[in-house]
Amino acid sequence: MIDLLEVVAESTRRKILHLLSKNELTVTDIANEFEISRSAISQQLLLLEQAGLVDARKVGRNRLYKVNPKGMLKVRQFFLDEFWSNEIDLLVADAQKYLVKKERKK
Repeated sequence: MIDLLEVVAESTRRKILHLLSKNELTVTDIANEFEISRSAISQQLLLLEQAGLVDARKVGRNRLYKVNPKGMLKVRQFFLDEFWSNEIDLLVADAQKYLVKKERKK
């Protein structure tokens, strides 16, 4: 199973998602924004597609890529439900420990 957090954590893939959030683009269009090869961009797009974050459709000899809103919603839900929930719980626990230490010093 693909780890969505790992997929979106990589800077090239994040930039690709950002570009695709504005327009539907071909591999060549996307590759023009990077200093890496078209082949490397194709590999990144394949991973994003496998993760369900982008969709592709064939138009003539080209494939046009766009953000998959349902896939991006999964990422958003992960951050809201799992990641931030856990981080907030840890922050609350740390704050409580700090307050207990502070009270003991008085």
